[in-house]
Amino acid sequence: MTVPRPSPPTPMPIRRALLAGALVSAVGGCGFFSEPAHRPLTVHSPAVAVPRAAGCPPSGVRVDAGRVDAAMGLRAMTLTLTNCSGRPYRLNGHPSVRVLDEKGAALTGVRTVQGTDQVPMAPEDPGAHPLTLGPGESARAALYWRMAAENGTYLKVVPQPGRAAVNVRPPETLDIGPENTLGTTAWTSPS
Repeated sequence: MTVPRPSPPTPMPIRRALLAGALVSAVGGCGFFSEPAHRPLTVHSPAVAVPRAAGCPPSGVRVDAGRVDAAMGLRAMTLTLTNCSGRPYRLNGHPSVRVLDEKGAALTGVRTVQGTDQVPMAPEDPGAHPLTLGPGESARAALYWRMAAENGTYLKVVPQPGRAAVNVRPPETLDIGPENTLGTTAWTSPS
């Protein structure tokens, strides 16, 4: 019976290099480390009135939120405003958005700004210009933020100053938290 010979010990500099490479790969985001998945919303609070998907609310518009896109800590969500009334609806500017928790209270410390300059890695805001939506037409705005520790369950959206607020329940929570900035782009026509 032949006893296998142990392999010679790996020299210390090579061991250190292998260990350093493994650590960098594990925590450096090289495909081995993934961001936490968003949890779909399963809660509905009686404290937050959300318009039904069918019909047209008294405001004359429906606001819907898309799914969250995530990459390297940057989050993005599209808001779609649809004119469900029988008359033209005019827009010019950015939506005003507040992030609410599951009970309808505003998340403290989350600051909403017009534009995307204050959200690292967010694309450029196209800028405001007047839009008139005919019945059935839509406009879009985007929200950008950096990943944080708290979950926003609802959004309170004011399409522009002087208009009624609309509560929106996105399909996923917003993982935003204290001392975080939510950047908004101006309303634009879908391409």
